[in-house]
Amino acid sequence: MSHDPLVLAHPALRRAERAVFLIFALNGFHFANFAARVPSVRDGLGMTPQQMGLLLLVGSMGSLIALPLSGLIVQRLGAASTVRTFAVINVAGLVLAAAMVQAGMPVLVAASMFVFCVGTSVWDSAMNLEGTVVERRRGVTILPRLHAGFSLGTVTGAGTGALAAWAELPLVTHFLIVLVPSLVAVLLATRAFLPHETVADAAQKPARRENAGRAARAWGEPRTLLLGLVVLAAAITEGAANDWMALAVVDGFDVSNATGAVFFGVFVAAMTVGRLLGGAVLDRFGRVVVLRASATLAIVGLLFFALPASLALTAVGAVLWGLGAAVGFPVGISAAADDPAHAAMRVPVVATIGYSAFLVGPPVLGFLADAVGYRTAMLAIAVPAVISLLVAGIARPVATSAQGGDAEQGADGGQSADEPAAPTSLEA
Repeated sequence: MSHDPLVLAHPALRRAERAVFLIFALNGFHFANFAARVPSVRDGLGMTPQQMGLLLLVGSMGSLIALPLSGLIVQRLGAASTVRTFAVINVAGLVLAAAMVQAGMPVLVAASMFVFCVGTSVWDSAMNLEGTVVERRRGVTILPRLHAGFSLGTVTGAGTGALAAWAELPLVTHFLIVLVPSLVAVLLATRAFLPHETVADAAQKPARRENAGRAARAWGEPRTLLLGLVVLAAAITEGAANDWMALAVVDGFDVSNATGAVFFGVFVAAMTVGRLLGGAVLDRFGRVVVLRASATLAIVGLLFFALPASLALTAVGAVLWGLGAAVGFPVGISAAADDPAHAAMRVPVVATIGYSAFLVGPPVLGFLADAVGYRTAMLAIAVPAVISLLVAGIARPVATSAQGGDAEQGADGGQSADEPAAPTSLEA
């Protein structure tokens, strides 16, 4: 048997990649089971579009508060422990929200949604950080494929959500049936994550203060902030479909809640295909070309979805919209992690800016929907898509700092001819 440490490490690296793929899938599965039942939440509480927007806003505030702290949490606990802890919070918040819907207590629904989104966002940040570590050690682009795992989870979750809506299952019953076994799978899968050194208590207080300072300085880096803008545009493009697509189809065409869930499933299926193909496409054409093509697809898809008075053409729009939303988020996260020495602090900054889409998007689209209808309101998403076209060049790979070790090859597995390395800005 070989004693080459690289050979010995290879099976563990493969196990870690499979484990983090599953964790991405389960995160998407949890979210999509909720997203597919948004019409049932609306019906159970008797809410207007504005009120639904505000309910989703409260949940998004949980994400925005928790995400800036997620880098420090992962540094302290490690990715595996962070995912386990916040997956439990995720499930507890969602089951409690479902119970409060059935009890007709909207204020407690909002509080539970806040807890659910705290769990979701920190879990999300930790799994993305683990994904960037595995990607770097693998030496090829895998983050879009990991996000395809998330999308596969959303496809499955949309399917179980549609079945639950068709069967008119109470929300609590639905969530307990599907999420408790999923939580057990999370607890088991994280055992295969790569080893992570946690921060010791007394001896490492200076290191913790240094980490906090680096986290604060990351908010002043122009490249990191512009990558956040790319992810913001991608998050709005994806998040609007998660929050509103089912309702837009149900109310726009006067069809059943189950049909709305099916259209949401079409969207996430298209997004999954885009992410499965995304790694190879990114390695071939580079980040900038792919980001610009994605924004164009999203804009065309939105036009098809919002303008025709035809379910068939709207379905075509959902497919193009899903393809356009596929890789913006993982590309932005990969670019933020170009320098491994600062990835744990930059990735949460980029993710926080991206998740602010969920703070602004739901109420804005809710108010627009009150005025012009859900489907027409979706056209507003074209604005951030155009912004993504304009700033996509910032995602070109950069060289690492001396602290980061080897010369940067970027998350594209190598520097493409059209994406020369640029110096990192404002190194912490």
